[in-house]
Amino acid sequence: MLITSRFMKAGIILFLFGFSITSTVFCQRNWKLSKQKDGINIYESEVPNSDYKGIKVECTLEGTYDKLIAVLNNVSHLKDWVYNNKAAYILKRISPDEFYYYSETFIPWPMSNRDAVVHLKINKDSLDRFLKITDTGEPNYIPEKNGKVRVPKIAISWYVTMPTSKTISIIYIFEAEPGGSLPAWLVNMFADKAPYESFKKLSQILKQT
Repeated sequence: MLITSRFMKAGIILFLFGFSITSTVFCQRNWKLSKQKDGINIYESEVPNSDYKGIKVECTLEGTYDKLIAVLNNVSHLKDWVYNNKAAYILKRISPDEFYYYSETFIPWPMSNRDAVVHLKINKDSLDRFLKITDTGEPNYIPEKNGKVRVPKIAISWYVTMPTSKTISIIYIFEAEPGGSLPAWLVNMFADKAPYESFKKLSQILKQT
């Protein structure tokens, strides 16, 4: 049970550090529903040239574009909602809609924590029809840290709309190569846990914002 728990938490990496994909891939993928709870739908798919599954999250939450942007900009508080985030902080802010940040994910011993440098960009449609957010990994932006494994390929892709004035509909898709030696079949077994827990907490935070 202890070993299984460790690899379950290792699967968190698949949520925290995704590899971005385009809207074209949204349509081409053969997504299979993996988890459906509390209005949060988690889908999985095979990823070409990778042993790790791709994940898609679909949900409608109480909130607005501005509230979501505020939560994402509050990088030091990612640990309040991103599952097993140990620490995060901004490295360089280019504008309110673009910045680089560092993030570390806790992984139980004997495995090493994972870390990443992420370049976040927010693109809000001028007519408020949609919001696009991308996080692209920059593994060489700062030197690697002793005792941590730098995730080699990371990114996150959000597509957000507002079906009503008080709700946001989110499509969140990612892939990951977590780095280090993690058996893909074990990581894939628990790939839906971290996104479910994180979006559940995100929903709570948006209600309080």
